[in-house]
Amino acid sequence: MYYPYFRGKQYELISVRDNAKLLAASNFAPIIEPVREALSGLDRSLKAVCDANGKVVIIVNPYHGDHRENGAGITEFVRGYTGSQSIGVGILLRQDMGIAEAMGLCERHHEHQLNFIHAGFTHGKELAHELGDRLGATRNVFNEGYCPKTYRKHFSGSERILLRDGFKRRRNRDYPPVELFSDLNVTFEDEGMDGFGDFSIVGDDYSESGGPAYAVAIHLTFIDPEQDDAMFIYHFVSTSQDTPTDPAGKFAEALDKLITKLDSGNSKLYETTALGELRQLHAKGHFPGLGYLKKISLNHHIETLAKFFD
Repeated sequence: MYYPYFRGKQYELISVRDNAKLLAASNFAPIIEPVREALSGLDRSLKAVCDANGKVVIIVNPYHGDHRENGAGITEFVRGYTGSQSIGVGILLRQDMGIAEAMGLCERHHEHQLNFIHAGFTHGKELAHELGDRLGATRNVFNEGYCPKTYRKHFSGSERILLRDGFKRRRNRDYPPVELFSDLNVTFEDEGMDGFGDFSIVGDDYSESGGPAYAVAIHLTFIDPEQDDAMFIYHFVSTSQDTPTDPAGKFAEALDKLITKLDSGNSKLYETTALGELRQLHAKGHFPGLGYLKKISLNHHIETLAKFFD
């Protein structure tokens, strides 16, 4: 039903590993595009998903990161999971890919369940024709920014997922206090889809590393029952924004704003395990690092959707 898209950086993989049991119990299946050359962290996450009898999709031809020019290492890695019902193969269909390459990847990974992630591909009609009777056994994930309904209709008869980027990336200092994230959690069936996905609190834009942190922001999603259960996102931004120094102090400022909102009783945030961790960090006055903070926000997003669908 829910397919969160991860780019396979360290804390994203840790989030998948931490939430493996919850993901499996909720029938959520993360999609992972490996961007790091070393695959040991990915391997640990996959083993956790397999142990929990969950599902995960691994993209074998990443567009970003260390494997962009050659996905052979990922192909070999995924073959180590041949026979596992937990692991599906994802084929990323970009604008620069032709039918022959797409079908070649299909044949190379025929032993796994095939997932096509449509993100700029211009030969959808031809691909559906080439797949023929095999189309019904595939899953098709449509990045909404690239796939109008006229494109998606060619894949009727298969399992179809709509992927929306609800995170509008800005400089930290420029985030509004709150904004709409997505309503796909309540409208995906109206779109004729079997499920939905998003890029969580990271967004579809890819960068190897962030710039200097003039401001620190804590991003937390919530479901608003007064807005037909659409999902919104808070951005708690530090008050200090003049220099790229003292991230710990800026984190404390942003966390103070979060705790004030939580304690007001009208935040609408689910009291997730991740929020409990933020409360503990506030009580201790501890700064865990920006990467760890990202993992907490990812965990909260997964827990929020799991609670909503429970």
